[in-house]
Amino acid sequence: MLAVGTLRVLGHAMPAWKIAVTIPAPAAMAFDGALSDALVDHGLVVSTVETTRDGPWRSEVYGEAADTSGPDIATRALLGEAIGAAAKRAGLAVPAWAIEVLPDTDWVAENQRSFQPFRVGRFWVHPSHATEAVPAGAIALRIDAGLAFGTGTHATTRGCLEAIGALEPAAIRNPVDVGTGSGILAIAMALAWRRLILGGDNDPDSITVARENAQLNGVADLCAFHLSEGLAAPPLASRAPYDLIVANILAGPLVGLAPSFAAAAAARATLILSGLLVEQADEVLAAYRAQGFALSRGIDHEAGGADWRTLVLQR
Repeated sequence: MLAVGTLRVLGHAMPAWKIAVTIPAPAAMAFDGALSDALVDHGLVVSTVETTRDGPWRSEVYGEAADTSGPDIATRALLGEAIGAAAKRAGLAVPAWAIEVLPDTDWVAENQRSFQPFRVGRFWVHPSHATEAVPAGAIALRIDAGLAFGTGTHATTRGCLEAIGALEPAAIRNPVDVGTGSGILAIAMALAWRRLILGGDNDPDSITVARENAQLNGVADLCAFHLSEGLAAPPLASRAPYDLIVANILAGPLVGLAPSFAAAAAARATLILSGLLVEQADEVLAAYRAQGFALSRGIDHEAGGADWRTLVLQR
């Protein structure tokens, strides 16, 4: 199952290759985040896959090469440096890795076959090729695997969707989605509430994919996505104060963003924060309590042998 990372469609004119490394579940998000940061600008695909319910995760990198020998010398050196740096950030020894040249396969189609519709809270998350009927009372949310991270299958995205679906729409007039990825959370809010939703991400490819997904869901006119570090970009900074800030990123960045989120939040704002393991929740919560927020609800979901928590905070 696709869990973490930016995943773009690979072409088919050139041979594809991949590497895979095994990572303990508690370190998976930190490792994958660092690996994605190092490789995304080089046209490489990074994702994390749950191997078993209680076992480790597998972090994978995909790319294309000029021939069946795989990546060139410069790319191999880049991979080695990126894996070493990611392991250091995640507190791990450098894992073993090897390059595998892949057969000529439609990897997007393979991804699509593995992504089946499911319900979380008010939402029915489904790929475009699904034939199942939308359950009565559910909000259909179309996200195609193979375009970007954020199909909704990961525990942190599920927690955010559950929290969003439980909010009172009348109380939310000016929301923002920070680290929007595929745009799934912003699109869910637009579908549920039919009002303008802002989203930001520091990855240009994510902005492109989020806009495409908003178009697929018929809410392109309600979703405005901007390249931004946190809320720093002028289109996002100028819209504050926000009565809802949603951020499904990582525990470290969430702690670092606490002061800027507090400054951009309205007097009675709600925050939905995710991307953190249960054992990281106290650190994140302490950072936001220091900014005047209180815990309203915690939502836990298991994935890959680890327990992930979504925090719903109120000022």
